[in-house]
Formats: sequence, structure tokens, C-alpha cells
Amino acid sequence: MESQPSPNTSRQPDHGLADPGALPGPRPFLEFAAKKLLYTAQGKEWLDIRFQLEKGQTLAIYGPSGAGKTTLLRILAGLTEVSKGFIRLGDETWLDTANRKCQPTRRRAIGFVFQDFALFPNLTVRKQLEYALPQSTYAPTTTPAAAPPSIDELLSLMELEALQHHHPALLSGGQQQRVALARAIARRPSLLLLDEPLSALDDEMRNKLQEYIGKIQHRYHLTTILVSHHLPEILRLADTAITLKHGRIETQGAPATVFGKTVPATSVSPTQSVSTIPISLSATILDIAQEDNHYLITVRCAGSILDIPVAPEQAAPLAIGQTITITFNASSPTLSQQP
Repeated sequence: MESQPSPNTSRQPDHGLADPGALPGPRPFLEFAAKKLLYTAQGKEWLDIRFQLEKGQTLAIYGPSGAGKTTLLRILAGLTEVSKGFIRLGDETWLDTANRKCQPTRRRAIGFVFQDFALFPNLTVRKQLEYALPQSTYAPTTTPAAAPPSIDELLSLMELEALQHHHPALLSGGQQQRVALARAIARRPSLLLLDEPLSALDDEMRNKLQEYIGKIQHRYHLTTILVSHHLPEILRLADTAITLKHGRIETQGAPATVFGKTVPATSVSPTQSVSTIPISLSATILDIAQEDNHYLITVRCAGSILDIPVAPEQAAPLAIGQTITITFNASSPTLSQQP
């Protein structure tokens, strides 16, 4: 798919991977360039990526297994070495191989949510969050986005008050993921990294956790990089997106441009965030189930299965096998019949 680069990714650093600060124009919040040899199922491939991101935006990384998505996050976190690279976040240079500079992970103001949650089995929910609070010995040099939230604030935001004295073994997968998200933002990081954080959850829990991530973005305005295979998730949460293939950027831009069709530009306010622009995709109805006071419509959309609650009057004209249009916006997906 052809797409135009979004404004926040158009100014790329020189691929000598040196400090791009001399380039004209305002400097973006995050500048990233890296080159690393990958060993994939298809053999050796070079990860060769450059992109930029503005403060407070969410970037989604999409692509097949082995494309380098998780490696990209690990490079940002300082957990994986590169052959050549340059990373600047705000006024801090985290990586500059040309000048032999590499900021250790503990000095980078990041929050990282892994696929497997990575909770401490011997700590209660509250202790998990307390452990993540800033400590002077290991404080990052990068200035955090703002003062860290309190433990009670995080427990309330993620609806974990009743579980705060429980250990991970007593929690469901969704509850553990809420703890992992809360722990990641406990230090109010300058950069939040999410490595397919909802991939192990069923569709109902995935949709619920997307709401929690949306709460975090709205409350703390964190700059976020999200790795995901789930297109509805990307369309719902991301401001901009990159697709990777064989270690390189294949397409980049607004999610609506990269993955679907968007509303006409004339109907969008110049100040409207990309993530609030409605995005429409075709879907096929797989099942229609009656619940207590509504219907649950199961559809296949963009390679994913979604359950969408609708009112009885909306469900009445629908039929299994019918092709409909799903519109994603900042709040929740809605559906409409195609002519």
C-alpha cells in the first residue's frame, strides 16, 4: 500500500546515524535511527530504521513476525546493541554510536510493558507499584514528563484498589496486565513502550484494556510506542503508524492512510488529533447473539475478530454473512450497513 509520510516522520536524520541536530526546522521529541543484523527464520536480514515522533503522540509498529518490531523497542530501552545508531529523547542523547555514547537502561526514563507481564511473583499489587517508583540511586537523567502519580492514584485509575494486597498468582490475565500497565507509568516515564501488551487476552478483555490504555494516554499525555498485530487496536489508540517488512519501514503515516480510508479532509478540524478522526473499514458479520438488553455482533474486520454491542433496533436489519462498515473513533467502534 502506498502512503505519504506523516509530518512527524518526514524529517529523518542522516543515515550516517550521527547527531541530526544540525538539520533545519524544529527538533522532534524523539529521533531514532538504528542499524542491526537480525537472524530470522528466512536467514540474515538488516534492521535499518529511522523515524521521529512528537511529544505526547502514540506510534504503532505493525508487521509480520521477524520484521524487527520487538528489537526496535529493545534498542530504545537499551537492552539490545546495534551496529550503528542514534537516539535522542528531548534534550537527552541516549545512543550515539558515532561518538561511542550509550545511556544504560536504568538512566532512560522509560516504562516497558512486556507480552508476558513480567510481574514479581513474591510482591503484592501495591508492592509492585512501590518498587517501580523513582529511586535516587537509579534515577534516569532524562527529566520525567511530570511528577510521578501516587500509588493510590494508579490503583484508582486502573481499578485495582480491591486487589492491591493480592499476589500475581491470584489475579486473572487482564488484572495482571492492568498491574503491568500501572507499574510502567509509576515513574511517569518520558517514553512508554508497549510490546503487544494485549495479545494474550480474549477480545472482550482486550477491548477493556484498550480503554485503560486510552485512560493513561488521556490522563498523562505520555509519548508511546505500541507494537501490535491487531489493526482495530492500532486504529483506536495510535496517532501515527509504521509498517515493517524485512527490517525496513514499508509504509508510514496516519493509521487511516496506512490501513484504511478516512473521512474527507474538509470535515476534519485542523486542530483535531489524528486518533480522533473516524476511520471506516469493511467487516463481515459472523454471529449475532442476544444479551440482556442488547445484541452482540461478532464481525471479522481487518483480519481480526471483534464483538460489538448494539441496540436491538440496530441489530434487527442485520444478518450473518452480511458485509457492513465499522467506524472506529476515539470512544468505541460503531457499525452501519453498506448500500
